[in-house]
Amino acid sequence: MESFHWEGYREALLFLATGGIIAPLFHRLRISPILGFLAAGAALGPFGLGRLAHEHEFLAAFTLSDVESISRIAEFGLVFLLFTIGLELSWERLARMRVLVFGLGLAQVLACGAALSAISVYAGGLGAAPAIILGAALAMSSTAIVIPVLAERRRLNRAAGRASFAVLLMQDLMVAPLLFLVSFLADPETSRQGIGSLLAFLPALAAMGLLIVAGRLLLRPLFRLVAAADSTELFMAACLLVIIGSGVASAADGFSMGLGAFIAGLLLAETEFRREIEVTTEPFKGLLLGLFFVSVGAGLDLGRLVADPVPVLAIAGGLIVVKAAITFGLGRAFRLEAPVAAETALLIAPGGEFAFILLTGAIAGGLVPQRLGGDAMLAVTLGMFVVPALGRLGEWLNPGKRKQDIEAEYGHLAPEGEVAAGRVVIVGYGRVGTLIGEMLSRHEIPFVAIDNSVTLVAEKRDAGVDIFWGNCMRREFLLRSGVAQARALVVTVEKPEAAEEIVRVAHEARGDMPIVARARDASHATHLYELGATDAIPETIEASLQLAETVLVDVGVPMGYVIASIHEKRDEFRKLLQPTGEDARRKHAARASVKLKELKKRRAGLPAATPREQGEGT
Repeated sequence: MESFHWEGYREALLFLATGGIIAPLFHRLRISPILGFLAAGAALGPFGLGRLAHEHEFLAAFTLSDVESISRIAEFGLVFLLFTIGLELSWERLARMRVLVFGLGLAQVLACGAALSAISVYAGGLGAAPAIILGAALAMSSTAIVIPVLAERRRLNRAAGRASFAVLLMQDLMVAPLLFLVSFLADPETSRQGIGSLLAFLPALAAMGLLIVAGRLLLRPLFRLVAAADSTELFMAACLLVIIGSGVASAADGFSMGLGAFIAGLLLAETEFRREIEVTTEPFKGLLLGLFFVSVGAGLDLGRLVADPVPVLAIAGGLIVVKAAITFGLGRAFRLEAPVAAETALLIAPGGEFAFILLTGAIAGGLVPQRLGGDAMLAVTLGMFVVPALGRLGEWLNPGKRKQDIEAEYGHLAPEGEVAAGRVVIVGYGRVGTLIGEMLSRHEIPFVAIDNSVTLVAEKRDAGVDIFWGNCMRREFLLRSGVAQARALVVTVEKPEAAEEIVRVAHEARGDMPIVARARDASHATHLYELGATDAIPETIEASLQLAETVLVDVGVPMGYVIASIHEKRDEFRKLLQPTGEDARRKHAARASVKLKELKKRRAGLPAATPREQGEGT
């Protein structure tokens, strides 16, 4: 019998065990899992337990020894991350925040990059090209940590949160050009031929342009064809094909794989498949990105920090001071108040995950010396660990005003909300859903529709309806579609089990949201009420009431009396169908209280309550 060699599976098992422990533990501690993956990589890597494995052989079983092979697989984490960034961008989002994104954000990247590049030249003795790459990498901040910190402290919609979001968004946009710059400068012919070497990239640029045109023409028809097959596995395979295929095509043209994936995400951002693609690719992105940070952590030589801490601490401290000072000055120049500018500067000051992406490529291409690049990545890691503390310091410096004053003064900084924020969500856009959408439009109430029919979604989207394709029974998809921020939910799907699952998931996500559902019959309506529906409309009863209304009018009963009697009968049915009991009465009273508060606010001319405020009110 052939012996089993488990060494080939050691790295994979160690990573899976690390992910199974780190992600839930750090989530419970309300700390970004990225920091946990970096720390785990450093502990399990050749510079951590690997140093002791030579003396204690049993530790070798818990050591990531083949970091190079892990890094090759971990590169796909960056590919998926950049695809997601492209998928989340839209022209509307950029237009709404153009002053802060292309003003403050662009100024921050350029000013911080120029200052850090100059310091690299004069203090580090680097040439122009390595200094530019190093300065640009260190100018980036951590989107993956800053946004969760702001969300946890409920400051994402405050002025500093919105300004920080705008700067981070501009940094995300700059990743693709900087990746191109790294690819360009890594070519050894560039340094010898100078600007004339750009001509060598013209065929590659032409190939990239051809890739963009082909993607624009083929991606949407491809996903329509795949979605029509109604196969989750086939749709997942198509997503992986597009992401990895675009990355490989980009790499074949001489660019990075991440740049091709970023472009593919941008091309799919405006399609009806965007939400379903986000949900489908999220597990792959999370897993592979975790592997990337583990590989980065495994490459960090913490022994160097202990043996000679001065260079690393000097880079980490100097980076925070320089970026904070520049960002604060730019914030004041863009008319942010001093406390707001101070909080924004502290959040943006530390380095971020994109520094690892750029520096890894620059070191591999020989642009940045390995020792200096290693010290810089160590400094960035230390800075990422102090982001939560800097966020609390910024909050202390900027206690803020009343929420109404902030909304009035900084409303122009608001980032794009969720897709359904303040709108009605219609799940199922067939004959019934279309009629509801038309009535909402007649009363100027915005809505977003969801359906799983590829043909119907394509037809309605071409007609100007804001509609998405996807599996509405999946909790992740409903949340991605903005149900947690919706004004109300209307469920018109024909399958009873689908309606029940959608109502259940939506009620768990937002217990105070009005949910109106189409029911097959009286028994189905009662079950929908039990699952959390605010109103359930049985088809049989409603059709009977409409017939009765027509008969009464035709035999000469005055219209006013007919309408009143029909409404009275409808209320009788509603009371009969609704579940009884103390819990049901409590839920009904809570919903009635929210509706009364909203009515009073509208009469007083005040803004409507946010979903969070509504939840707190119940």
